[in-house]
Amino acid sequence: MSWLRALKETARSGLTIERRRLEPLIAIRGAAGLALVIGISLVFFGPVVAASSAFGAFQAAIATFQRSWRPRPVLALVSGASLAVSTFLGYLTGAHLPLFLALLVLWTFLAGLAWAAGPTGGLIASSNVAIMLVTVTLPTSVANSAVHAAVILFPLAPFDPVPLMTARSAAAVTPWQARRRPPELRGSRGVAERIRPVLASLADPAMGVPPEGPERDRVRELLAAAGSVLDSAARAIRHGDPVKLSPSAVAALKTPDTGSLLEGPPRRAADRLDTLLSDVIETAEGEGTKEDQARAEQAVEALRAAGEEAPVSPHRPHRRRPTLLSLVPVVGRAMRAELRPGSPILRHAVRVAVVAAVGYLIGTALPFGHGYWAPMAAVMAMRPEFSQTYGRAVARFGGTIVGVSLATAIVRTAHPGVTFSAVLAVCCALLMYLLMRTGYVVGQVCVSAYVVFLLGMGGDNWSQTVHERVILTLVGGLLAMISYAVYPAWETPRLPGRLGDWLKAGGKYAATVVGQYAVPAERGPDEVRSALLDTREARIAWQEAVAAAQHEPVRSRGLSRAAADDTEHALAEFGRVAMLLEAHLPCGAATPVPEAGPLAEALRRSTERAAKEVRERRVPDWPEVREVLARWDARQEAAEGDTDPVVRSGAGLLLDALEEFSRGLDGAPGGNPPGKKAG
Repeated sequence: MSWLRALKETARSGLTIERRRLEPLIAIRGAAGLALVIGISLVFFGPVVAASSAFGAFQAAIATFQRSWRPRPVLALVSGASLAVSTFLGYLTGAHLPLFLALLVLWTFLAGLAWAAGPTGGLIASSNVAIMLVTVTLPTSVANSAVHAAVILFPLAPFDPVPLMTARSAAAVTPWQARRRPPELRGSRGVAERIRPVLASLADPAMGVPPEGPERDRVRELLAAAGSVLDSAARAIRHGDPVKLSPSAVAALKTPDTGSLLEGPPRRAADRLDTLLSDVIETAEGEGTKEDQARAEQAVEALRAAGEEAPVSPHRPHRRRPTLLSLVPVVGRAMRAELRPGSPILRHAVRVAVVAAVGYLIGTALPFGHGYWAPMAAVMAMRPEFSQTYGRAVARFGGTIVGVSLATAIVRTAHPGVTFSAVLAVCCALLMYLLMRTGYVVGQVCVSAYVVFLLGMGGDNWSQTVHERVILTLVGGLLAMISYAVYPAWETPRLPGRLGDWLKAGGKYAATVVGQYAVPAERGPDEVRSALLDTREARIAWQEAVAAAQHEPVRSRGLSRAAADDTEHALAEFGRVAMLLEAHLPCGAATPVPEAGPLAEALRRSTERAAKEVRERRVPDWPEVREVLARWDARQEAAEGDTDPVVRSGAGLLLDALEEFSRGLDGAPGGNPPGKKAG
């Protein structure tokens, strides 16, 4: 993609306004908390301190709107605390330009590295730097600075916590935690992940149950009963009540007709469904009164088939998610891991630190008196990705023009006092909370007007609002765009590496699942789950890289768009087949499938070798997997028997997906010789 087209696409994306479902109650709640903070500060401390507290409360509320598994009050507290610290340090050094520049460079560099902890942490850190640049202009002494910082830290609107936040921690535990936290690993997320492929295998006619007939009718009854049980469990979790099961659903799951109608893999899936639904009830019940415990035990016994797994107490103690203090070293390690050559996060941290310092110097040198608007605009617009940086820079400039112009027109027309300015600021915040999901440019209109009203409430000079802030915003946006062009971190050249990582992780997952059929007595569900989580992480990294590279002005280096789409489809199908094989894993006493062992090793070695070939821009071939399957078929014909049709048919589907991957990577409709360069 050329630079001209890339600029056009990113500008269009930045100025796009989307129709989204609005949530007025949440917006009103956030605005009410902000109004409470401003009102109390005005009464007890005056307009200048009220402006500082309003910035802190506004940023805390914005933090709670970010997608995170942390409770909203915790996000608000972290945002307010970090903003208070950064603001107080800024107050102390603001009168000395060299010291303040050193602090600004250090703070923005750390804020850039904070993206290693996730987008929510990066956004909070970047917003804190931008707001610090504004608030440090308000106090006049160290004592007042301490008061302002304390007021920024203190306000906390009572946001409702988000339930079920332990879901992510179950998928992101350390090896030490995996050995010592079995309740966490077998919590609601783990049950949901195991029940999904079982339901999919029962619903799919290709897995053994014909589309019509008494077997399909029985499967429909099982699926309907499972849906009823899951709905009852979800309702119990939401309201904290005991699980109330439908008698018809329990009867459908307990009926002995299942054994007479279903056999082979469908029967195995039905038995596994019973066991997993029992685990769902155990998770939903949690701890309760003795009456609740007795009721839960009766429900579990009602669903517990003569099965593969021993009953577990329905009242296992739930582990709490790690505290913020315990996550500090985790975030620190993630940031240190990015201090390496070639890291996109490190490049972003360097870019944002340099741009903030240069923007502040330019703004100070210009005869406007509000030089902080240039670095503030740059820091808020810059992201580790090219398209987001350029799109937000354009949206920031356009939104600032509209927001500042409207706010200044209102001020010059109505001449509001302190109280009316505070009311107007709260109204702008309400619109921001309500419309922030519709587009970045809309949010910038509201934010710009909000800042103007707050600065006016604190005594800022209105006559210098429009032209200086528009010019400085343009300067900040241009600096952000130039910095990415000069010191880029393109994702396009890294796409083959991301694809190879996904292929290797998917091959390990499939090999682990197939290997379970060879030695059922040595089943390792933790190993399967670990491989599955690695596959999902690699797939997410690939999808994020593809999205980031979509509008980059870089020539394709090894992967065309068609090849990326085709290989993604093939690997998704490869993972789906492995997931269905996992759904039919045999119990420990099942008959081993000896042929599955060599197949698992072939899958593991072949995908590891193929991942290396993909990174080297070569098209992989799969002779080892084909040879293993050919020997399997030969032994099966000689014995005139079929040991396990599920794993053999699944193995054929895995090979088909791998061959489709190679064809997609080559971009040709047919086969290709190994070692050929990918197009």
